[in-house]
Amino acid sequence: MAKSKRTKKFEKNHLKGVLQRRKEFAKVKQSQQLKAKRQARRDEEGRGSKSNGDGSTNPGPPPTADKLRDMTVDDFFSGGFDIPAEATTNGKKTVAPVVGKRKRNLETTKDQNRIQESDDPVSDEEPEAPAEDHKQQLEELAKKDPEFYEYLKANDAELLDFEGNGDIIGIDELAGSEDEAVEEAQIVQGTKGGSARNNELTISLVKKWQLAMNEKKSLRSAKELVLAFRAAAHSNDEATSKHKYSLSNPEVYHEVIMSALKGIPEVIKHHIPLKEAKGSKIRLDTSSKGFRSLTPLLKSHAISVIHLLETLSDEGTIRQTLSSILLLLPYLLSFKKLLRNLTKTVVEIWSSASNKESSRIAAFLIMRRLVVIGDAGSKENVLKITYQGLVRGSRNTTTHTIQGINLMKNSAAELWILDPTIGYTTGYSFIRQLGIHLRSSITKNSNESYKLIYNWQYVHSLDFWSRVISLSCDSLQEATAGKESPLRPLIYPLVQVTHGAMRLIPTSTYFPLRFHLIRSLLRISSTTTTYIPLASALYEVLTSGELKKRPKQSTLKPLDFSLAIKAPKPYLRTRVYQDGIAEQLVELLTEFFVLYTKNIAFPELALPVMVMLKRWLKETGSGGGGGGGGGGSRAAAARGGQPPNPRLNAQLALVVQKLESNARWVEERRAKVEFAPENRAGVEGFLKEVEWERTPLGAFVVGQRKGREEKRRLIEEGRKEEERKRVEAREDEKMGGFEDDDEMEDGEDGEMGNEEAEGELDASTDEDADEDENGMSE
Repeated sequence: MAKSKRTKKFEKNHLKGVLQRRKEFAKVKQSQQLKAKRQARRDEEGRGSKSNGDGSTNPGPPPTADKLRDMTVDDFFSGGFDIPAEATTNGKKTVAPVVGKRKRNLETTKDQNRIQESDDPVSDEEPEAPAEDHKQQLEELAKKDPEFYEYLKANDAELLDFEGNGDIIGIDELAGSEDEAVEEAQIVQGTKGGSARNNELTISLVKKWQLAMNEKKSLRSAKELVLAFRAAAHSNDEATSKHKYSLSNPEVYHEVIMSALKGIPEVIKHHIPLKEAKGSKIRLDTSSKGFRSLTPLLKSHAISVIHLLETLSDEGTIRQTLSSILLLLPYLLSFKKLLRNLTKTVVEIWSSASNKESSRIAAFLIMRRLVVIGDAGSKENVLKITYQGLVRGSRNTTTHTIQGINLMKNSAAELWILDPTIGYTTGYSFIRQLGIHLRSSITKNSNESYKLIYNWQYVHSLDFWSRVISLSCDSLQEATAGKESPLRPLIYPLVQVTHGAMRLIPTSTYFPLRFHLIRSLLRISSTTTTYIPLASALYEVLTSGELKKRPKQSTLKPLDFSLAIKAPKPYLRTRVYQDGIAEQLVELLTEFFVLYTKNIAFPELALPVMVMLKRWLKETGSGGGGGGGGGGSRAAAARGGQPPNPRLNAQLALVVQKLESNARWVEERRAKVEFAPENRAGVEGFLKEVEWERTPLGAFVVGQRKGREEKRRLIEEGRKEEERKRVEAREDEKMGGFEDDDEMEDGEDGEMGNEEAEGELDASTDEDADEDENGMSE
């Protein structure tokens, strides 16, 4: 059986002194016993000598008794002797008195402990003032200070109604085993050793607890409610008989759950008030007597809440439970193991795709609160468990789960920026882990090694860290704060790992994965003003064999690149897939160059790409923008051929025109500047007052974004409509199944009637046939 907190405290603070006093008391007591024994022996020997004179015999003391009698006190306490065995005289068992060092047998331990407690002046338990003394002190207080007594009577009536079994007495049972609580309940109810009374909880008793907690903030009622809440939380378990209360009525179950979730935090907050310091830090004296007294109640209630969260399926109850535990978080920070289990349960709710968005947001609020008020160890623990939940929850990415995964990535990224120092240490370790996976995939000589990298979990992990860095290393925020973010050193390793994953298998099958990673790098580049070369990765897609050959016709629906990292085999070399790649290329190229549309070096940055695009258009039989385009198209016409994908060529030619137009626009304004290239302030302030949407390339990108957004909206509406029709069709099938069952029953009845009629008809036909035969025979 587990030790109670009171016993542990006594062992720590008082046990040594009590043992020392017991030894001293035992020495005095044993010396008195020895003197009494010696005197008794002398009297017995005197009576024996008299009886010997009368002719009777005295066998004399046993040898063990002689040994004890001849010992001095010092020899006696030096120990090392055996306790005399039990002697039998006249068929009766006589026990020799136990003296010296007492060696307890298992059979006599309880009796000797009971005797020891009655003899010793100091008990094992910590001494407490009796109820009568407390009442007497309160009476004296009423006489000496009536004003303070009236104040206590108005604000803390329970203190004046103190009895031997007060509110706090017995709360330690919540931290121990449940069997102790059942045994105590049986003793109180008088059922121990007899027939057990019914411990069924009633709605009136729960209402009584609610009233006492609301009006008096009663700890006694809170304790009983916690025990009932534990029974309700474990109501679905197999072993439910060990709890103090049983709940079979659904109304009582609901009332207990709601009362505990709403009332327990209020009672604890009343008895242990919190002080919130500057910076959202919580000040709570965990060494105070009130906190130590309520610790078992806190832990028991938190454990029951964790178990309840693991079994709940109703969204409203999940949100209510999470809101309740949010109020108790400051009191649970000192219980590390309990806090870790709570964090795992909450993260499981946050990362589960089966839960609604409101429940996942409620779980995120608890995670955020822990990062805000927790210490460094708690923060690091929460961040690690959060990242594990994110990776685990992003395994399956479909049109139904993509919104929840984006919610997880955006919300988890906010946790990392709350404490950038701890965010850097955890982020570095996780990004390093991604790099180790990439290296092992490259060095391992296996056909399946690439699957360690080319999966949704790895892609979402890289995208998540790009969101973390873009949030924490925003150039505007750093300029406002006057210092760089501690997470800025993570940009380089993350970009290197992303580039390595992008080029691991440069085939057309994994072009969707490459586009995902390029978007992640674009996010980093746009917020941190860090130049990341991406045009070469896009040009590799353009020069691949997938876009050089003429596509084959197909009736497949367009591939959704946002929900795919690998193109299915039927899509390869089809016009549908090539058109999708063309859209992605145009979008990503323009999104990359629009980041530098106002940069003073834009003409030099865009020139190599424009040259390569024109060369590609010329080789495929389509003229690009500018002077050399017409010759290329005339040459293609002379050859009598057409480009493999005219739509792709037309879109790339439009991109080249916009790049040239923006380059000329920048050159015209650059010709008017008066500062040299070494003037860093002037270079950074070039066209600062012009909005990027007003540039030639910026206006084109804005129009492209609006068109994609409208297309995305139409697709989403079509998906919802299709889902609605599917649900209706499923319901119609269920209703149709019921109708078919009814029709089948009716049909069976009809068939039975038809069979009877057919039987009668067959019988009559047979009779007619017999008559005809008889007639013919006659």
